[in-house]
Amino acid sequence: MSAAGPGAASAGVAQDAREAQEVQGARNAQDAATGRRVLLLACAVTFLAFLDATVVNVAFPDLRRAFPEVSLAHLTWVVSAYTVVFAALLAAAGRLADTLGRHVLFLGSVLAFSVTSLAASLAPSSDLLILARALQGAAAAGMIPAALGLVLAHTPPARRAAALGVWGAAGGLAAAVGPSLGGLLVEVWDWRAIFLINVPLGLAVWWSAARTVPRRAPAVRRLPDPVGTAALTLGIGGVVAGLSQGRDWGWTDPAVLGLGCGGALLAALALHRSRRHPAPAVDRDLWRDPVFARANLGALLFGAAMYAWLLIGPSYLIARWNYSALEAGFGITPGAVLAMGGALAVGRRVPARLQWAAVTAGSLLFAAGAGLLWGWLDESTAYAQVFLPAGLLGGLGIGLVLTALSTAASASLPPERFAAGTGLLMTARQLGGALGIAGTAAVLTGKGDNWRDVFLMAALASLAAAFAGCSMRVRTPKGTQTPKRAESGVRQGR
Repeated sequence: MSAAGPGAASAGVAQDAREAQEVQGARNAQDAATGRRVLLLACAVTFLAFLDATVVNVAFPDLRRAFPEVSLAHLTWVVSAYTVVFAALLAAAGRLADTLGRHVLFLGSVLAFSVTSLAASLAPSSDLLILARALQGAAAAGMIPAALGLVLAHTPPARRAAALGVWGAAGGLAAAVGPSLGGLLVEVWDWRAIFLINVPLGLAVWWSAARTVPRRAPAVRRLPDPVGTAALTLGIGGVVAGLSQGRDWGWTDPAVLGLGCGGALLAALALHRSRRHPAPAVDRDLWRDPVFARANLGALLFGAAMYAWLLIGPSYLIARWNYSALEAGFGITPGAVLAMGGALAVGRRVPARLQWAAVTAGSLLFAAGAGLLWGWLDESTAYAQVFLPAGLLGGLGIGLVLTALSTAASASLPPERFAAGTGLLMTARQLGGALGIAGTAAVLTGKGDNWRDVFLMAALASLAAAFAGCSMRVRTPKGTQTPKRAESGVRQGR
């Protein structure tokens, strides 16, 4: 008995170890499956949100026919209402996601997006359509940081870069199919179809997320400063609205100056209150990390370049080459498809310690494409000679830069601030986009043929983003240890 005792005990210990390994393996497999489902759902809502930011442009002629009594300046708010509210609420929504819970905000925002899309499709007047679009932008602002926060929380550090590449590709897919899908829906039906299509897709995402995404306790217990949050939201909204309407109302119009200056003052007030408030509207501490702060600067600069190009590219094809809306949509599709490929390549192949290089290289590629259009594009050139290669360079640059910025920024964030940091990064990009669109409007309203000058402006902004990318390379002094968060970022890229 005594001889058999130790052997039996050893066998029991080995059996327990095997059972523990099997339980852990099953748990890891379940976590991996959950992470894949969360990523798929996040990609779906990202596709919907960015699709609605671009698809309305091609439906604009049909909207003018539907509301002939409405002025063009008033009708442009069908586009502006969405983008202004979307940009204004991103930072606040990211902070709120970490407070209420990403799962709660995600489900509520997806349901709200579906309902407001239905309201937009049924709007009997332009005023109600603009209101529905503003509410739709608010719902989209809640979806994006909550979705990306869920992805980062349910994805192991070693796989986050690849997940962000897939997530970035979803935005590229929306840019790729948005103009052509919008043109097709408008031709087959009318402008209402571009909103109605969101309803079944949004409800399907909501139902799946409610059943499969696990709930987790909120990362932050205290709601953000309401005064600071309101000031930040109104401030960003005022700045974006002023920049968006400067072309139509005039840059010296009191309303434009009031929106811009008043918005800037309110945003400054929010930042000032966030210095010492126990639950600040803006996590200013995040900007103390040099990589995160420089990633925000890069997002601002590249957003200006990208949105200027996305606005002027299809417009040039329609106004100068007499393309239809559907033809213009297909004309920019090759570049958008390459943007998807670039996003996937960065996520899977580029380690986190080299994301600065991807930002720099992508910005230079985009600048080269915009410079090609500035130098050689005119009515006599063929599409395949200049526009196609420039679009491919620009598309690849977009895929590289946007994914690398998100990956580098998330690697510098603590897990409990994933959504808040994502909201700040996206806000910087949207503010840059507003600046790019305003700059485009200012250039085009000048005397002479200024179409190509917009491409020059985009090239210069992208070159500035390349310098911001270079500054994201943080060297560790010899003899010091790499900080723990930076190490996790390196591991996630391998």
